[in-house]
Amino acid sequence: MEGQTPSPPLPAHQAHTKPISKLNSYVANTRLGKWFKLSQRNSTFTTELRAGTATFLTMAYILAVNASILTDSGGTCSVSDCVPLCSNASVSISNCTGPSLHVIQPDISCKFDPVNPGYAACLDKTRKDLIVATVASSLIGCFIMGAFANLPLGLAPGMGANANRSPRKASIRAKLAKLVPKPVRISSSAGIGLFLAFIGLQNSQGIGLVGYSSSTLVTLGGCPSSSRASLAPVVTAINGSVSLLSGGTVSSDIFCLNNRMESPTLWLGLVGFIIIAYCLVKNVKGAMIYGIVFVTAVSWFRNTKVTAFPNTDAGDSAHEYFKKVIDIHTIKNNRRCVEFQ
Repeated sequence: MEGQTPSPPLPAHQAHTKPISKLNSYVANTRLGKWFKLSQRNSTFTTELRAGTATFLTMAYILAVNASILTDSGGTCSVSDCVPLCSNASVSISNCTGPSLHVIQPDISCKFDPVNPGYAACLDKTRKDLIVATVASSLIGCFIMGAFANLPLGLAPGMGANANRSPRKASIRAKLAKLVPKPVRISSSAGIGLFLAFIGLQNSQGIGLVGYSSSTLVTLGGCPSSSRASLAPVVTAINGSVSLLSGGTVSSDIFCLNNRMESPTLWLGLVGFIIIAYCLVKNVKGAMIYGIVFVTAVSWFRNTKVTAFPNTDAGDSAHEYFKKVIDIHTIKNNRRCVEFQ
C-alpha cells in the first residue's frame, strides 16, 4: 500500500536460520516432538539431530575396538583352527611331496607371525561376529533408552569388562563392583574416561601415540606399522630354550623398534584433535563432528600413507567389504567358552 515504508531485508544469518526455525517449530508440534518433549526440555529438532550425530560418531569406535580387543585375546580360536602347511610356503599342501618337502603340523607357534592361514581366517570371522554382536546390542540398548525411557543417552558395550579376557572373570568383577561404595563407583566414571583415552592413544585401534616399554610399561610410540613388532609372554627353560607361556596370547603391534613419532596416521589424528579443540574454543556447533568427519574422509583415500585400506591382502579385503556400504553378516561361530562347558 502507498505510504508504507518497506520492511528492511533480513540479515544474512537470520535469512538462513528462518527455514530451520520453521522446521523446529513444525517438528515440535508433531506427535514425535511431543513424545520426546522437545519444547518442555527447551530443545529443538536440529539440536537433537546434531547431538545424536555427534554421539554416534564418538561411539562408533566401539564397533572396531570392542571386536579387536576380544579378537586379540584369540576369542574362541585355538591351535585346532590352524591348518597343516608345506615346508615350502609356495607349494600347496596337496602337492607337498618329495624328498625336500614335508608337511608341517600346526603347534602353538601357529599364532605367531607369519600367522597360520587357518588361525587368521578364524580370527577374521570372530572379529566380524563380534562387530555384529556389538551392533545388535547397541541398537537394542539405544532403542529402549530412547523409545521407552525417553532419555537422550546412547548405550553400548562397556570397555572395561571385555579387557578381562575371560567371561568368568568379568562376572566376578560385576559382583565385586557391588561391594564398592556408591560414591567411589560414581567417581570411577572419570577413570573409565581415562581408560578409553588410553585405548585411543594405543596402536591397535588408536593413533599410536603410546607404545610398550619394558621398563616403564608405556612410552612414546608413534612409529609406522613397518617399525612395530608384536609381543608374547614367553618362558626361558634352564637349557636356554624359549617357549610361549601356557595360555599366553600374541599381542598386536605395540612395540616400536625405531622411527618414533614418525607415523603419518598419528599426525592425522593430532590434526583432527586440533580441529575439534579450535572449534570448541570458538564455540562452533558440531565441533566433534567436523574433526571426526575430516579424519575419516581423509583415511578413505587409497594409495596414501594414512589410508585405512593399504595395498595388502587385509587392506584389499577391508576395501571390498567397505564398498558394499551395507552388508548383513550372519554370526556362525556358536562355539562356547571353556569356562561354561
